[in-house]
Amino acid sequence: MDLIERLMWRYATKAMNGKKLPPKKVDNILEAARLAPTSSGLQPFEIMVITNPELKQEIRKIAWNQSVITDCSHLLVFAAWDTYTEKRINKMFDLANTLRGTVNEGWENYRQMLLKSYPQKAAEENFNHAAKQAYIAFSMAIAAAAFEGVDSTPIEGFDPNALDEILKLREKGLRSCVILTLGYRNADKDWLVNLIKVRKSADDLVTFIN
Repeated sequence: MDLIERLMWRYATKAMNGKKLPPKKVDNILEAARLAPTSSGLQPFEIMVITNPELKQEIRKIAWNQSVITDCSHLLVFAAWDTYTEKRINKMFDLANTLRGTVNEGWENYRQMLLKSYPQKAAEENFNHAAKQAYIAFSMAIAAAAFEGVDSTPIEGFDPNALDEILKLREKGLRSCVILTLGYRNADKDWLVNLIKVRKSADDLVTFIN
């Protein structure tokens, strides 16, 4: 199937069967998230990949007791930077210079512009901006999972403060923003599996301006 067919096939899976995913599929999904575009190329987030049953059970308790948390193969937690700092910005710009093997004046001017902007903003504003970037990678992971024939469940229904404590994210300068389960659907127990996908029509969603 092509990508659009796969996206028609996918849905927010409500029951999974506990079957483990092949490592290659997981690697491909994570790589798609890694390659996602982000503002200024800063990638201001990290992805926690959880397979430990006890840890998944603990997270389930603070995520509305959703069974997919424990029955999935891999649980992905997208955690955004709690704020932008000079160190974090410089690290990404230095990485770009190293990988490209050159120092570009325009690029360095852009670095200085960001250094004069982001670190001076309130931490909450910076976190909200970083979380938006995490959501871009989150969406890429969902699409990649569908392409790989892997079911997924986007989850915002959890206590972020409790999850931050469980994973010790604040100590790493991170805050959880969204969860994605990966696995295989349990069609016999999933009330959503056979329902028609409901989306706006293209005419209602898209406006062409020539």
